Amino acid sequence: MSWRDTRHVAQRRSGAPHTSMFLRMLVRAAVLRRGRAASALLAMVVAAAVATAMLNLYVDVQAKLRREFRKYGANVVVVAKDGQYLPDDTLATVRLALGSGGIAVPFAYAVARTADGHSVVIAGTDLEQVQKLNSTWWKVTAWPKAAHDALVGARAARVVGPVGKGFDLSFQGRSIRLYPAGTLQTGAAEDSRVYVSLADFAEWTHVPYSTIEISASGSAEEVSAVIQRLGQALPVADVHPVRQVTEGEANVLGKMRSTLLVASILIILTAAVCVLSTLTGWVSDRRRDFALMKALGASGRMLQGFFAAEAAALGAVGATLGFAIGVGVAIWIGHANFHAPVSPRLSVLPVILVGGIVIALVAAILPISLLRRVQPATILRGE
Repeated sequence: MSWRDTRHVAQRRSGAPHTSMFLRMLVRAAVLRRGRAASALLAMVVAAAVATAMLNLYVDVQAKLRREFRKYGANVVVVAKDGQYLPDDTLATVRLALGSGGIAVPFAYAVARTADGHSVVIAGTDLEQVQKLNSTWWKVTAWPKAAHDALVGARAARVVGPVGKGFDLSFQGRSIRLYPAGTLQTGAAEDSRVYVSLADFAEWTHVPYSTIEISASGSAEEVSAVIQRLGQALPVADVHPVRQVTEGEANVLGKMRSTLLVASILIILTAAVCVLSTLTGWVSDRRRDFALMKALGASGRMLQGFFAAEAAALGAVGATLGFAIGVGVAIWIGHANFHAPVSPRLSVLPVILVGGIVIALVAAILPISLLRRVQPATILRGE
């Protein structure tokens, strides 16, 4: 073995005892004061578990709530200006701007007459896409499947004829026979309409669509960006949000965000106070130990570093355990309250780990200041 190798081994071995002694002192401090260590660790575990559960729920539930809101109808509407009709390529333009994350459904309207001379509003649309757009809001007994099938509103059903039987409608001298596949009830204007496929409607009335209802996914900022893009791409149309849906979604998500944030802050502050109390008690209980270490030559900076390392280790262990428990709690809450799985997000772990260490170090500031006042001569004399 060369002299360089010998020197390297000697340096490595000279450093090992210091590291080993430091770790043994950390473990011994926790073992000898198990009660205080357990209470502080429990506080950190609870804080980390709550923060983990809240963050997992916020990220996952926010996405789930947005998907649920999309089932309550459109949040953006495109309407032709001045009572005109939209160009044929408008729907393709809208779907291109939306991408794969949204739904766009065209609607064409006409006022027809029944065999008895009553007026009724007929809407032609893509019934398959309407079913996706309004799956929660519209209460439908059965959706049309075949040509000339119609979805009849609850009020319109009393006008067009006996329930379950075919009926004739006329528009500008052209007639069509429709067969009710199911009834529709929303409590709004839809109850007074008869919905048919856009192909049947166009073949019968020759009236193009004048409205496109859009379900745009994403945050409020993303939806606003979609509206802006559509407004620039469609100068012949008015593009505006559906206020009831967008404002309702924003209010629900805002309240959820505030609730989770306030709950997390209160629990984290409570944990910090508990850790502060425990670390302060540690300094009081171990004054003689610290005084002896100072008397043997340990510097104040070394003692402060040792105490900060104890606090950081406490925060790291508590955060790790709390993360595992918090993931389990989030999954349970997702199944119990939302009937849907909440995916554990490992990206939350670094945030929880760093947060746990920071909380423990902040709580250690006051005990470290008390540690500076330890006077070896006074304490070792028993005064």
